[in-house]
Amino acid sequence: MEESDIEIVEGRVVEALPSTLFRVDIGGKEIITYLGGRMRIHKIKVLVGDKVSVQIDPYGGKGRIIKRL
Repeated sequence: MEESDIEIVEGRVVEALPSTLFRVDIGGKEIITYLGGRMRIHKIKVLVGDKVSVQIDPYGGKGRIIKRL
């Protein structure tokens, strides 16, 4: 996969789920996301209401939170 194939969007955390999963609202559409590796390593906390950058999976399904804004 190339860098040009990666879609990064901004959204707002709506709900915190078990196992570091989050429900994120991206322009009226809600997707399930998980924390990226660097977010886990550096123990960055994500709370409900935070604005985040999400890397969308090209196959649909889930997204990965890569940055807290």
